[in-house]
Amino acid sequence: MRRIVTIACAIMLAVALSVPAFAGQVVLKLGHIAEPVHPYGQGAEKFAELVKEKSGGDIVVKVFPSSQLGGQKDLIEGLIFGTVDMALVGTAVLGQFQPQISIFDLPFLFQDRAHAYRSLDSVGMDLGKALEPKGIKLLGYMENGIRHLTNNVREVKTPADMKGLKIRVMTNKIFIAMMKSLGASPTPMAFGELYSAMQQGTVDGQENPSAHIWTKRFFEVQKYASLTAHAYSPEPLVMSMMSWSRLTPEQQQILKDAAREAIDWQRKLSADKDAEYWKLIAETGKIKITEVDRNVFMEATRPVYEEFAPIVGQDNIDKINALRK
Repeated sequence: MRRIVTIACAIMLAVALSVPAFAGQVVLKLGHIAEPVHPYGQGAEKFAELVKEKSGGDIVVKVFPSSQLGGQKDLIEGLIFGTVDMALVGTAVLGQFQPQISIFDLPFLFQDRAHAYRSLDSVGMDLGKALEPKGIKLLGYMENGIRHLTNNVREVKTPADMKGLKIRVMTNKIFIAMMKSLGASPTPMAFGELYSAMQQGTVDGQENPSAHIWTKRFFEVQKYASLTAHAYSPEPLVMSMMSWSRLTPEQQQILKDAAREAIDWQRKLSADKDAEYWKLIAETGKIKITEVDRNVFMEATRPVYEEFAPIVGQDNIDKINALRK
């Protein structure tokens, strides 16, 4: 990973002064892994619509959903090398390129959504600046949602019930440590492989927001859902620095303005849809949904903070805690 970033930085340095500006209409490719109906899939389309409107059609954003341009790691590497213009990716994967941004993957970090938004729009944007020398421009954070646990072995009410469960996680050290602290056996796996892995029993379960559980139809291959709300997942809207540097200052401002407006719109949509998705999931009758005492899960994951505070920065954790109300 370090080698990829080092090579990319060298390439960027070599071409920074020679990259020509976009000629004529600007067409930007934006990739993500969600279904088009997912709230951040809709957020991507809203962003494209706003960019077209604000630029008078001079800038066109073409959205490629459902991993059409690759998985999240592929998308990030595409940004670095300039083969992908824009992407929506999780902090869990982006953190492989900027470790401090993994702070947003810590368990039970936020008091509520409002606290998450305040933190992302301040601390999060500051942390994003460190991505620029690595070839990535952060425009802001959309929302993936609040993560919950599902499995097809047993009802989970406490961490003790998770003992031995094979739970799919992203390739992210914090999520791996989190699942270990809860007694599960974390199994890193690409998102696109997850449905079949649960169907075939390669893994027992997974953890994701309701939007993915519904739109990816995970409820079809899972018997139990536990409302652990163990983590909040933002979805950064990022751009290749190579593509960004080819825009005029006026065009860059259009993208910034459209991103801010689209992010506000998408966050509201995501929050509104959350309860609706759980209602739809429950109505299928295919999965039992269980309320849990989140405090016992919170207590079990405290060691994760001790392990990762030196990496994400205790000062950054303190800044986020100071934004609680």
